[in-house]
Amino acid sequence: MADVRPFRGIRYNVHQLGDLSALICPPYDVVSPRDQLCYHHRSPYNAIRLELGEDLPGDTGADNRYTRAAHTLQRWLEDGILVRDETSAFYLIEHRFEHQGCLRSRFTLLARVRLEDFSSGHILPHEMTIGKAGADRLRLLNACNANVSPIMALFRHSGTGVLSLLPDTIDPPLSSAVDRDGVGYALWAIADEDVTARVSEFFADKALYIADGHHRYETALAYRRQRSVHPSPTVDAASNFVMMTLTDANDPNLVMEPTHRVVRGLDPHRLSQLERELEAHFSQEVLPPVSNASDTLRHWLDTLRERGQRKTTFGLYGLDQDGLRLLSLRQKGPLGDKPSPTDDLDVQILHHLILNQIPGMSDADIADRCLDYTRDESSALSRVESGEYQLAFFLNPTPVSSVLEVADQGARMPQKSTYFHPKTATGLVINPLWDDERPLPEPLSQNVS
Repeated sequence: MADVRPFRGIRYNVHQLGDLSALICPPYDVVSPRDQLCYHHRSPYNAIRLELGEDLPGDTGADNRYTRAAHTLQRWLEDGILVRDETSAFYLIEHRFEHQGCLRSRFTLLARVRLEDFSSGHILPHEMTIGKAGADRLRLLNACNANVSPIMALFRHSGTGVLSLLPDTIDPPLSSAVDRDGVGYALWAIADEDVTARVSEFFADKALYIADGHHRYETALAYRRQRSVHPSPTVDAASNFVMMTLTDANDPNLVMEPTHRVVRGLDPHRLSQLERELEAHFSQEVLPPVSNASDTLRHWLDTLRERGQRKTTFGLYGLDQDGLRLLSLRQKGPLGDKPSPTDDLDVQILHHLILNQIPGMSDADIADRCLDYTRDESSALSRVESGEYQLAFFLNPTPVSSVLEVADQGARMPQKSTYFHPKTATGLVINPLWDDERPLPEPLSQNVS
């Protein structure tokens, strides 16, 4: 099903720059404005200049963060800051990280994957997307003609996984780095033709599940449509592929974290309606604070996790002074006209039975004005306490098995329903979307088609 290939990646010149720790950055969608500034100051060669450049007061259609990213990419290639590998390879990436007090290690394979429409059933989404994020990524892709950060995909298998196809012993890594959160990365290139052929064959009968990067995948499809007539590409043209990390869905170190919601813009009428909806669907209990703020948050989250193992339970902060209200779903059932694989998911129930039932809370309100997302529980509390937001909804993580089931049945969860940790850093490898025998192509229009 999946056409998975090695490619000639672009990497930082470690012989000139050494350790990559000051050069990598997170993917664009988890970079706050403060973080963006920090990464710009870490190094003049930090990948943030490609992934999420700064907006400047005098920006124009001809000079903006997208065009500057393209010029930076070209200049770094010309100056030897970035170099393109001579040989096509799969790239093996190790993620080393701490989770719940344990040190973990997860391996993933970085590859070039043929783009396919979702209707083919070979590459499967699980989440809705937000239009403006896709437009931003398309402008960057049209300017740079390169995948700066990879999409994360999962695969199912029976028996031994893709790592069993790789050599038992491999050379020391080509590069390594540690990000600001303490996540370590090591990178190897697997270029042996017999090995790469076995890897491609391994994926030939497998579907790929998009775990992270839905906007980037849809952007790559739009880019392919644009390039299909400018000029007409061959079937193996680089524009027909996208860079992905491929991770075993059964990996015990595949960690899912929740993304919490904070809400504002609720007048007294809307708050009264919210209280009625909560009473109609949920049993409620208020947890008081304990000895101090840190212990209180830990106690609340532990209780939420324990209750969530028995039945759908949310935490709601903002309606009970300094207490956390636990909301436990009274009765499960279809959320729409017919059953859906998303009916049992915490995030779907939250959106369908609570957020979407508040009068005047349209999808546009939710997307643009009233709703924001955070993985940081302390931040969620402080944003309510400061008055910036009125309510914080705390969720438990979605099981990986549920993500696969939703995708298999062609359903979609609300946007930002899942967060796989850790994400692969931007700057380890770049995928050029110009063919090997051709120079970098001219940018197309930055508008979405």
